[in-house]
This record gives sequence, C-alpha cells and structure tokens, in this order.
Amino acid sequence: MKKLDLLIRGGTLVLEGRIVPGNLGVRDGRIVSVGERDHQPAAHDVFDARGLHVLPGAIDCHVHFRDPGSEYKETWRTGSAAAAAGGVTTVLDMPNTNPPTSDLPGAQAKRQRARAQSVVDWGLYGVLDETSLPHLDALIDSGIVGFKCFMTETTGDLPSPDDGVIFEGFEHLARRGVRCSVHAENAAIMQRRRRSFIAQGRSDPAAHEESRPEVCEIEAVRRTATLASAAGNPVHIAHVSSGGGARAIAEAQRLGLDLTAETCPQYLLFDSSDVARMGGLLRVNPPIRGAGHRDALWAAMHQGVIGMIATDHAPHTWAEKMNPSIWECCRGMIGLESQMAVMLTEVQRGRLSLLDYVRFAATNPAKAWGLYPNKGTIAVGTDADLALVDLDASTHVDQETHHSLNRISPWHGRLITAKPVHTFVRGRLVYTQGRVIGEPGWGREIGRCAP
Repeated sequence: MKKLDLLIRGGTLVLEGRIVPGNLGVRDGRIVSVGERDHQPAAHDVFDARGLHVLPGAIDCHVHFRDPGSEYKETWRTGSAAAAAGGVTTVLDMPNTNPPTSDLPGAQAKRQRARAQSVVDWGLYGVLDETSLPHLDALIDSGIVGFKCFMTETTGDLPSPDDGVIFEGFEHLARRGVRCSVHAENAAIMQRRRRSFIAQGRSDPAAHEESRPEVCEIEAVRRTATLASAAGNPVHIAHVSSGGGARAIAEAQRLGLDLTAETCPQYLLFDSSDVARMGGLLRVNPPIRGAGHRDALWAAMHQGVIGMIATDHAPHTWAEKMNPSIWECCRGMIGLESQMAVMLTEVQRGRLSLLDYVRFAATNPAKAWGLYPNKGTIAVGTDADLALVDLDASTHVDQETHHSLNRISPWHGRLITAKPVHTFVRGRLVYTQGRVIGEPGWGREIGRCAP
C-alpha cells in the first residue's frame, strides 16, 4: 500500500454523531483512513495528537477582510492568519469591499489578492443590489459561493436595494439554486430613530441599540421570508440578534422555506450591561441586546432554528473603535481568533456539547453553502481541514498575541478553558502553538459541490 503523507496519531476524533479515539491518515490533502489507535499505517510524517481532540476545522461563513480597499483595517494575509490561529480553515468573505464584488472585475480584483495571500481556504460572496443584477450569472459561473443582500447601511456605503430589486434578484438566484445571505434590519425605522436621538443630543452607548429595536429585525426577517417564498430561492439570515428575530425565522421554517440562520458569540455571550461597560468596543450591527435576547438565542440554537455560529469578523483601528460618540464609532469587532476558544469554553461549562459545536461551526455551514461533504466533517474522502484542540487549557484571551492587523478586541482578558493548538488546511500544518507557519497563497478558493 502506498505510504500516507501524514498520520495524525493518538487523538480523540470528533466525527459526525460520535467521539472516538483514533488515527487519521492523509494523502494528497484528503483524509484516506479513519482508524483505531492501534491501526498505524506507514506514513512520511507522523503527528502526535495525544491529549488533544481532533475537530473538523471551523467554517466561518461571515468575515470582512476589508481587502481590497481598506487594507489599513485588515488584509487577506493578516485575516487568514487570524483564522488559522483560531482553528478556522475556511472563510467566506463578504462583498462590501472597494471595489465591491458586484461584477466580474470586482470579484477578480479580490480573487487576485486572496490567491496571493490567504493561508486558509476561502470563498467569496457577490453583492445583491441594483448594480449587480445584470452580472449575477457571470458571478455564479466564476465560482461565487453565494450572495449577500444588505437591507440597511453597511461599511463601504453600499446602497440598500429596494424590495423590487431584492425580489428580482431572489428570482434569478432561485433559477440557479444559489443561497443569499441577508442582513435583515428595517432601514427606515432605524434611520428615523437615529436622527431623532442625534437631535436630542444623545451619543451614549445605549442609544445605538435603542435606535435599532427588535422590530427592525423581526420585520426584515419576515419580509425576507415572504420574498424568498414567492421567488423560491434559499436564503440565510446573518447575525441574528433578538428573540423576536429567532421566532420569525422559526415561523418561516415551519412553513417549509429553505431558510438557514447564524448567530455570533457576541450575541450569545454579551448583553446590554456589557455595552454599558465597554461602550463603542461593542458597537455592532445589529446591536447587542438585553440578557433575555441572549437566552432566547441559546434556546433557538438548541431547537435547531439557528444552525450556525459565525463571527462577523469586522476589524477597525483603535481610533475608529474608541470614539466617545457612539455614532462616530465604527461598527464591528474582530472574532476569528477567539470564536473557537470562547465557544469551546461554553462546551466545558455545559452550555452545548462538543458534537453540537462541531455541527454549528463546521458541518452546518458546509451544508448550507454547498461545501459538504468536501468540508465540514471528518470522514474518508474529505479535505483534511482539522483543528486540534486542548480541552484542558486555562488562560485568558490576549489581544496582543492576535494576528489580525488591528487587534482591539472585546474578548481581551476573558477566561478560556479550551483552545486550538494546531490547525491543518488540506493536510498541511498552518498553525502550531501560537505561530502561524502556513505560506501565503496556500489557501485556495472553494466552490459549491454539485447537489
């Protein structure tokens, strides 16, 4: 028998539905054997995983690498390094860059940078707005993994499409079987309330949440569901922040709509009391809300209504995040490097199981975005994208050790009791014990698998 390229020996394998001790064999970037620990075929390289759990690498379906156009915030090199250090082996990058991925030249400009710099595998979203409607087929044919519709303002100042544009775009995507992610907030309510608060002289952190009340998310989710149901296309709700939003998603799912949803660690683990304490550091869209919403989101995950964890990794400089006026503080926060550690700490606390985590962070995103079974699971024939994690760690998140270009993080100082220590992308070690060693350009673009 031909020698393996790599044998990962002695770890505890987290497979779909079961956790077992065993060894993994890798050849040509793919897993070719999943065996008991006493099954040790010959290999060119042997990696000792004793004492560690071997997970499929996380797939973050919501990142903003800012590149091209705002490379002073993040680049493909630094963003992908942060992913590797966080046990994330595939990222899907949002389209609101400069130029945006609204046509083929915009997509190609981003591809050139990703191909040269990324340490981890990657996919691109196209933007769904009026400018992109003539280019949807060309973008899909070029390998775009999905689309993003911003119902409200976004970094990059892309214009929000009206409902006619959204419906026409959904109809087109339905014919091609391509999912569209939606930032679901009602822009008119939010903009009017914000103008009112500014006129009143308010600039306190709580004003941000109050300007974007829960009804903004509820209405926009229901509008998305109505348009998608009529068009017949699959949709995805990004960064769900409220209990009412989760209930609106459940209503659409009960009616049979192919609607998936994600939430983020910041909505699960922070609440409005943290916003009062940390201010603009936690200014994100949609806003972090009260503890009741946080608890409702956990319940929605356990019920299967929300099926994914993403980060909405959105870097800004220190000055952009620390402006004392909440309206002048940039919206977004980093999270790629901390997501796995903080969520596995919640596993240790009993908030979810290890199998739950793998489903939320790897398997479900792979299935929703057409990457499964090549990615998102550990099985013979899949890409050898792996995160080897220590479930007995005890340390604190330290933003000074992060690999993002701008490292200011609301997770700084948080106690974690688990962390990724080694990351493999298609069988190659790209991160090990605090060091990113993967070569820029090793990451490759991934496409949707045939149904």
